[in-house]
Amino acid sequence: MDEAAAAGFGGLELGPYGYMPLDAGRVGGALEERGLSIVAGTIFDDLVSTSNREELLRQTAEICALITALPKPQVHAGQRFEAPYLTVMDWGHDVRDYAAGHSDRAPRLSPDYWRGMMDNIRAIAELARDRYGVRAVIHPHAGGYIEFADELDQLAQDIPAETAGLCLDTGHMDYSGMDPVATLRAYAGRVDYIHFKDIDAEVYADIMSREIRFFDACAEGVMCPIGKGRIDYSAIRSLLTELGYGGFITIEQERDPRNSGSILQDLAASRDFLRRAGF
Repeated sequence: MDEAAAAGFGGLELGPYGYMPLDAGRVGGALEERGLSIVAGTIFDDLVSTSNREELLRQTAEICALITALPKPQVHAGQRFEAPYLTVMDWGHDVRDYAAGHSDRAPRLSPDYWRGMMDNIRAIAELARDRYGVRAVIHPHAGGYIEFADELDQLAQDIPAETAGLCLDTGHMDYSGMDPVATLRAYAGRVDYIHFKDIDAEVYADIMSREIRFFDACAEGVMCPIGKGRIDYSAIRSLLTELGYGGFITIEQERDPRNSGSILQDLAASRDFLRRAGF
């Protein structure tokens, strides 16, 4: 939190379940001391297995109870739903993790398993909405079963807008072979929240030539500070201005999760680049 404040941010995400304590007093006090707010909590788990639903709903309830007990982030003009959100991501499947970024070789779910995942997502989103007033936003994530263009399209058909929105991530879209600008435009009516990151083109080309887990690719530096990679943020800025997007954007710097070193320099560089680019 000290580093988020020092880098010039006004808020941050809660992180995956268990990253921060589920203690509203402790977390709220730490945020208040630093002038920060929580803009989203996260479900980052196996969304496919219907046997995991009880665990998913338990996490949903605990996360939503915490984030709604904290001071609410500011509401901005053009923002369709108030923060904090619940970002929902599928994770935990080796066969897809090793195929991250490779749409041609990544196995797809059978219709029955896909329906089970959609049922899990609906249950999460409805609990978050109906009991806590929290908007669930589904995040296609490299290495999960919602990653590629065909899966995003099917998701948007199967989960109605009144149930959940989308959190589109520029880095994950690019990593998975989607054009971030074209995809943001195509789903503009469903995008309630956005993640920004960037991709090192040279590292990415090397990663794609190997069979490697997504977070191992992050450990090798495939995600770089914004402005140092290949994603066209000038085009993204123009598009979001055209669309009148008023929601939150969270900047991420994905790296080896075992690396406990500071990311202040990288995040400050990303924030400075975006400020100079007019964001």
